[in-house]
Amino acid sequence: MKKIMIAFAIVMTIASCKNKIEETARSTKSHDEQLAEMFPKPKIDVRTVGILLYDGYSTLDAMGPYNVLGELMGTNVFFVGLHRGLIADARGMKVQIDTTIADVKHLDILVIPGGFKETYELTKDTTLLNWIKSIDSSSVFTTSVCTGAWILGATGLLNGKDATTHWWGKKILADEFGAKVQQKRYVRSGKYWTSAGITAGMDMGLALINEIRGENYTKAIMLDLEYDPQPIFKGGSDYNTDTSIVNAMRSMYDMGMEKVLHPVTSYKDIKFDNAKDLFCGMPLNMGVTDTVHYNGKIYGFCSKGCKDGFMQDPASYVGRY
Repeated sequence: MKKIMIAFAIVMTIASCKNKIEETARSTKSHDEQLAEMFPKPKIDVRTVGILLYDGYSTLDAMGPYNVLGELMGTNVFFVGLHRGLIADARGMKVQIDTTIADVKHLDILVIPGGFKETYELTKDTTLLNWIKSIDSSSVFTTSVCTGAWILGATGLLNGKDATTHWWGKKILADEFGAKVQQKRYVRSGKYWTSAGITAGMDMGLALINEIRGENYTKAIMLDLEYDPQPIFKGGSDYNTDTSIVNAMRSMYDMGMEKVLHPVTSYKDIKFDNAKDLFCGMPLNMGVTDTVHYNGKIYGFCSKGCKDGFMQDPASYVGRY
């Protein structure tokens, strides 16, 4: 036993010495050598990244990849609007857009963010779909975040290919656009990259950076962004969240899509006394599924759940927006 302990001590001493030698070698490298290791030459030449914006897009779908891919040195990352001027996200935040799809003929990477009502409606917009196909003809990568995969799928480019999207939107992606839906955070199928819902766009962005610049560069970017997710609970998708919660959320989305597919004409001509859902803050132009008459006024809500939440304490929500 004593001989074994002595041998173990010798091995550990040798290993320690080896580590010190390697650390010394690293410390003696020049600044340029260290930078060359951290920031090697790109494996793929990517000069332009365009992120599509349209009224009703989901904020982080676009802003997450914008921030992550913006870390690619020497690459111009910018927004491409469906129209010029102010474009509002799903909650009404406005961004000034100076470049439109009519101005852009080539992109190395196209990112298509998702949303809900407007996103599905854009699957019927032939002008946009033709532009995407034109950009795709010369792009290095064509990508989508969340339900942006619906728009990409509507071009036919995902037909028969592995892809993913927001957990609720997978059935539409498969049934209407022919994608082979995967249960993954992000999926690559050749030049096409798709990510799951909203926050997954950042993971996809980092995977793209790794493909373009390699592991050391990607790790440096993760450090710069302090990208170290530590969710408070296990969950975030339909396969790891309590069934009761998933079912409640699914019902809410189902109800919302029902109104998108079959608009309730009785709400169309009603003049509401609120521009946004008083409970969740969603703009009413995204769709009204329920109403409340309160103190002589008519308030619209995006879902029965929001209406019920409002009714628990109406006075505290009136005038909120």
